[in-house]
Amino acid sequence: MPVSLLRVPIAVLPSPRRESPALRLALRSTDTPSTLRIGALDGAWWPRSDDLARELPSLVEMLDRLWGRITRVNVNPTNWQPLPHEVPVPGHVVKVGWFTTEQDPHKLLLMSYRLGRWDLLVIPPQTSQAAAARLMAAATDQDGAPGASEIIAAEHGRHADADLLAAPPSDSVPESVWESEGGAAASVPASMPVGRMHVSSGG
Repeated sequence: MPVSLLRVPIAVLPSPRRESPALRLALRSTDTPSTLRIGALDGAWWPRSDDLARELPSLVEMLDRLWGRITRVNVNPTNWQPLPHEVPVPGHVVKVGWFTTEQDPHKLLLMSYRLGRWDLLVIPPQTSQAAAARLMAAATDQDGAPGASEIIAAEHGRHADADLLAAPPSDSVPESVWESEGGAAASVPASMPVGRMHVSSGG
């Protein structure tokens, strides 16, 4: 007796989309890049790690929309490991240059086709939420913020005593936890109300 086999169509479903962590970025409320304001900062970026290849794509994806295509970034290698020569980002590749003495270790310099040069304060990844909020506010101060390292140093000096009182005994803290200025390891939310804040869920 012949048997008729029923063919059931199989639908191939796309893999669940993994949402990228929100981009923690505060920008000055101005359309004038720092090229026209020598030494000024255009905002602050708070990455989640010191891996530039991992952190840069979501930042560039956002800034491409705001400033035109970002073609190159310059960093000081002090706070970025590993340091790639270029980073693939959505739609193109960004060249990476670096200077060990000429560039502030807490600054990221970006170049775009349309608007030239932009400068961002890079907040150390493990900075506490409260300290990051203060640093973002300082970097977006409309009266003109000081240099990137000066902002970090001022924050460290202003709150070093409080951080010391809140910290556990020094012999119980691994050296790898935090070795930069004023930071404290913490799990922090994705956004905070600081200046002109851009928060993107990425993806």
